[in-house]
Amino acid sequence: MRNNLLCLIFLFATASCFAQFGVKAGLNFNSNGELKLQDVINAGENIVEESGDAKIGYHFGAYYNVDLGKLYLRPEVVYTKTKSEYQSNAYDMSKIDIPLLVGLDIVGPLSVFAGPAFQYTLDNDFENNTISDVQNDITVGFNFGAMVKIGNVGLDVRYERGFTENEATILDSNNIQIGTLDSRPSQIIFSLSLKL
Repeated sequence: MRNNLLCLIFLFATASCFAQFGVKAGLNFNSNGELKLQDVINAGENIVEESGDAKIGYHFGAYYNVDLGKLYLRPEVVYTKTKSEYQSNAYDMSKIDIPLLVGLDIVGPLSVFAGPAFQYTLDNDFENNTISDVQNDITVGFNFGAMVKIGNVGLDVRYERGFTENEATILDSNNIQIGTLDSRPSQIIFSLSLKL
């Protein structure tokens, strides 16, 4: 046990020598999954299925970059606010994203990266309607993109897609279910990062 602890401390100390901490912020162009409204009178048949219109949201957070030659590891912790619109009603969701990215330096300041993203939903709101919390607070998605680093500044663009279907229930004024909304994100994310 003592040897394992010493090995972990050594690995962490070694990785810290090559690590870079930083902050990041930016905009996301997001669309969530389908809205399905039901006809309550006719045994709950779907009468409307609509994909949301993408709206601009934002994010900010921090990262930890470990250089391993041409490869790098980049875990991030990011607060994200997403927005979509369905039939002129806005759907807002706030969450904590934790992407675990593996990157490869291609040429000069250009690199590409990909990896899973764990998402923890903090809050969701559907304008002019009552909506339940999402089924699963924690979901998994995937990120891939490219980054340009110039000195201490990085600019990246990535695509994120949620894998886990995660619906919220839409209720009428009598708390009767009138539909569901798939909260899975599908977004293009633009970020500016600064190495500290």
